[in-house]
Amino acid sequence: MVMISRWVVVIWVFGCGLASGSLAIDSFHRAFPIVEPDAGHTKLSLAIEGLKAIERITEPISAVAVIGPYRSGKSFLLNQLLSLSCNEGFGVGHMRDTKTKGIWVWGTPVRTKIDGVQTAVLYLDTEGFESIGKSNVYDDRIFALATVMSSVLIYNLPETVREADLSRLSFAVELAEEFYGRVKGEDVAFEPAKLLWLIQRDFLQGKSVQEMVNEALMRVPNYDGNKNIDQVNQIRESLAIMGDNSTAFSLPQPHLQRTKLCDLDDSELDPVYVKKRDQLKEVVAALARPKTVQGRTLNGKEFVSFLKQIIEALNKGEIPSTGSLVEVFNKGILERCLKLYTERMSWLRLPLPKESLAKSHEETREAAMKAFDEQHFGRHHAQRSVEKLDEEIEKVYKNFVLANEYHSSKLCEALYTRCEDKMDQLQVLRLPSMAKFKDGFLQCNQSFEHECVGPSKATYELRMMKMLGKSRSVFIKEYNNRLYNWLVAFSLVMVVVGRFVIKFILIEIGAWIMFIFLETYTRMFWSAEALYYNPIWHVIVNSWETIVYSPVLDLDRWAIPICVVAALFITYWRCYGRRKQGSRWLLPLYNTKKGGSNRPRSD
Repeated sequence: MVMISRWVVVIWVFGCGLASGSLAIDSFHRAFPIVEPDAGHTKLSLAIEGLKAIERITEPISAVAVIGPYRSGKSFLLNQLLSLSCNEGFGVGHMRDTKTKGIWVWGTPVRTKIDGVQTAVLYLDTEGFESIGKSNVYDDRIFALATVMSSVLIYNLPETVREADLSRLSFAVELAEEFYGRVKGEDVAFEPAKLLWLIQRDFLQGKSVQEMVNEALMRVPNYDGNKNIDQVNQIRESLAIMGDNSTAFSLPQPHLQRTKLCDLDDSELDPVYVKKRDQLKEVVAALARPKTVQGRTLNGKEFVSFLKQIIEALNKGEIPSTGSLVEVFNKGILERCLKLYTERMSWLRLPLPKESLAKSHEETREAAMKAFDEQHFGRHHAQRSVEKLDEEIEKVYKNFVLANEYHSSKLCEALYTRCEDKMDQLQVLRLPSMAKFKDGFLQCNQSFEHECVGPSKATYELRMMKMLGKSRSVFIKEYNNRLYNWLVAFSLVMVVVGRFVIKFILIEIGAWIMFIFLETYTRMFWSAEALYYNPIWHVIVNSWETIVYSPVLDLDRWAIPICVVAALFITYWRCYGRRKQGSRWLLPLYNTKKGGSNRPRSD
């Protein structure tokens, strides 16, 4: 019993699995809307249910779309191509209003091998144009969408090819010229739809359907210069050039009672029609190719993404145009090329001289434009995308120019401030030195000239020249006065040192001579400025400069340490040196013999 119950459970689970699988398959065995009109019946919107039916397809997709006037039998034709009855296939209406709204897809694709590749062929039913309560713009959008998304475009026409039917192909022609007219050997933007002229009539009056189409595409004389005729003639010429991409096929009426077609089976239909219908199936199968965009076939998810792009483009503006379609398809490529430009420019180390930045901009811009040219969609209308890319690049470049100016100003300001601080320090040297000031002045000027780069350099150079000139004038003006005061103080110090510290009369005499010269000269000529033109003063200054500053020794920096060391040395010598060495350390002028008279010194 246990074993039997286990087998019952297994069989039940297996049966449920099969049932659910069949339900899943059956749930897609019907027509789904993928594009619907908006409330105003002017623009298009996506239907989520139909998109999900397409997204589940993993194989490359080939789309067969039927377009034509309303009440021309498009839905019935699709049911015939899919071998479906009216009850299970696309809805067929017999009333004056159109049955199909927007674009519908048969949920179960026909899977077949095309060039050895397993391909899912989708059949699309479109809303007929020229129906009541719709604008021409809406018809144009439906027509354009079917043209772009399909691999085979069946133009279903009753009786004959009218001039209005040719005019409706203007968008298809423009797309062909824009997207498919690239140089041979290069990847096209996306493969053009194969145009199948399907003429439904019983008698062709001795002409083949291809001859009828060719005759309709012949140029019409325009002696009066009518613009509409010229426009249609241009379409005729373009369609004639696209002759390799179009096929003509005739299909007789299936039965005299058209309103009862859905109630009839094949045995009740006209045998000639059944034969031609089967031939049409073979023609459509031979024309079908996987939808290819930039050399890549599209699966379900990619096809839906492609469809969303088309809808966005066709809804843009009041009237659908090839230009708007090209713009949307180039949007992603434009963004990638702009990103390429931005990334390469970001590698630059700012600030840079204006010329260097401009040169880098031109080189990077050319690289971005070249990348766009290799990838973009369209030929004529692509120029708008090129101009937009150029505008966006210019905007980014302006930001880099501003950033370069900011970094240049920041760098030059820092160098200027450093030089200004340096000049201020040189103004207050403990030991004034013209040589040291000139050396610092030169170093500051050279470092600024070498390190300050970018657009702010010219401005800061002027500020730098004014600041250095002013510092130099102030230093020169104060230099002689400070040096005079230093020398007076120095002479007095040396008098004290020569008399009381080291007791060397020559140092004392020399110090007195310097002091007397400095004081008496200024008293005699009323001012210290008169001294600065004296040759003796120049000798004193040169001697001072030699002692105070040289590449080997900067006395201003080492003055205090040297004075401290000298004071310590003299103190040590005065306190300890004379005790140990006796009178040998005394200078000759003040040396006295032991036991000699202690005659007092007379000055």
